[in-house]
Amino acid sequence: MKSAQTEYLRPAASEDVPALLALRAEAEGWLRTKGTDQWSDPETGERAISKWRASIDEGRAWVVVGEHDEVLATVSRGPVDRDFWTDADHPETALYLYKLIVAREASGRQLGMRVIDWMSRLAALEGRSWVRIDTWRTNSGLHAYYERLGFKHVRTEEPSHRRSGWLAQRPAGELAMPHDLLPVSSRESRRRETTGREVPSQRG
Repeated sequence: MKSAQTEYLRPAASEDVPALLALRAEAEGWLRTKGTDQWSDPETGERAISKWRASIDEGRAWVVVGEHDEVLATVSRGPVDRDFWTDADHPETALYLYKLIVAREASGRQLGMRVIDWMSRLAALEGRSWVRIDTWRTNSGLHAYYERLGFKHVRTEEPSHRRSGWLAQRPAGELAMPHDLLPVSSRESRRRETTGREVPSQRG
C-alpha cells in the first residue's frame, strides 16, 4: 500500500508540540460533534497537556508523520494508572497506551489500528502479556472502536475525580494488520533516505 511507504513512526520531539496541541484541539472539536465532552474540560485539558509534554521529554510519546514530515497521529505510553489498575491486575504484565489521536485528514488510512499493532509488537518484545487502555466512561463510540480492534472490556471504574475509567486490554503480539506494519525511523535517518522497520526499545 502507498501509505506504508510514506507514513512512518518516530519519537515525538519538542518542536512537535504545536502540531500535537493542534491535533488535540481538532480532536476535541470533532468529539463535540459526536455528542461527547471528552477532553473538553479545561482543567482536565491542562493536566493532560502537562503530562504530554513530560511524555515527550521522557521519550514516551511518538508521532506518525507523512512524506512531508507532517504530523498525522500520535500515541504515548506511560506508567500504570493506579486510579484504575490494581495489584490484582498484575500491572507489570502490560504496556499502557495513552493519547492515541489521528488527524481528521488521515481518516480512513487505518493509522489508529496500525499504531496499536506497533504497540502490540513492542509489548510482546518486552515480554508483556497485554496492551491496556482506559477511556472516557461515557464515550460508547470509542469503546466500540477499541472492541473492533480486539480489545476486551475488563471493567469500568468510577473514581469521583476522574472521567475516564472504561478499562480494556488486548493480548500483546496480536496484530490486526500484519501485512501493513508502520515503519519506525527517525527524522535524521529519513533525511538520509533510509527506513528502519525494527521496533525500538523504550524505557518504562
